[in-house]
Amino acid sequence: MTADQAIAIRCTVNGEEHTLEVGPGETLLQTLRDRLSLTGTKEGCLEGECGACTVLVDDLPVDACILAAAAMDGRRIRTVEGLSTGERLAPLQQAFLDHAAVQCGFCTPGVLMTLTALLEQRPSPSPEEVAAALAGNLCRCTGYRQMIDALLAVAKEARP
Repeated sequence: MTADQAIAIRCTVNGEEHTLEVGPGETLLQTLRDRLSLTGTKEGCLEGECGACTVLVDDLPVDACILAAAAMDGRRIRTVEGLSTGERLAPLQQAFLDHAAVQCGFCTPGVLMTLTALLEQRPSPSPEEVAAALAGNLCRCTGYRQMIDALLAVAKEARP
């Protein structure tokens, strides 16, 4: 990439500010994995169909594999690495372990990000709302029931 092709962006990733020069065809997925070494975001279909690359941009779930990195200027991005605090897992991450919602783990980061957004938008979702939120995340191992149970357990714990 030559200097005249590079696009300078400033963004916040997991609370940390970054100034980056990205290529005109570079995706957010490539930037996160290759430039920032945030490999929790997985490369699946590269077509925005499987949800393995789901991250939150300004608190909304997006498919990082089809989003231009250049469009991230001034945006807030959260990845699965940003969910835990030090060695302490986020409640949803712990619930996934407690409810056996993690099988092979490939889809798990994207699912966690999708469900984090749901919990932030709807602290007490119904099972149907959880299932609808998961419609963009493909999983071949769990059948989704454990994921739904994990999220509902977290929502129940958080109620006053």
